[in-house]
Amino acid sequence: MDYKAISPEAIGYLYKAHQQFRKNIGEERLLALAELRVSQLNGCAFCCGYHAGELRQMGVSQELLDELPGWKLSGRFHAKERLVLQWAEEVTAIGTVSPATLQQLEQFFSRQEVVDITAGIALMNALNRIRIALGDH
Repeated sequence: MDYKAISPEAIGYLYKAHQQFRKNIGEERLLALAELRVSQLNGCAFCCGYHAGELRQMGVSQELLDELPGWKLSGRFHAKERLVLQWAEEVTAIGTVSPATLQQLEQFFSRQEVVDITAGIALMNALNRIRIALGDH
């Protein structure tokens, strides 16, 4: 189903919000890595391909992308990336959100950035679900 054509204004707002969250964070790569991880967790093949390609265009190595599913055991991810990936997994599996992870985020990021990272992760979960439910597979 071509959901973007059927409801262009509403879906357009979702994509505009997505762009704004990335802009507000300033480190576009961080949220893009989180979006790819969320898409992997949700099993959205289209989104995984899209975000992997996008990250390659940002200069992220294929080796790093290959290790993303096992990021916890990889030495390739720096502290901020590890923290955002941890938060992405916790927010995606909603029952596992940890106050300790939130406190760590607040050490690295402003409160607005924490909100924008969290909203960006939540939005990616929504976009994955829309694509999986209504998109071409």
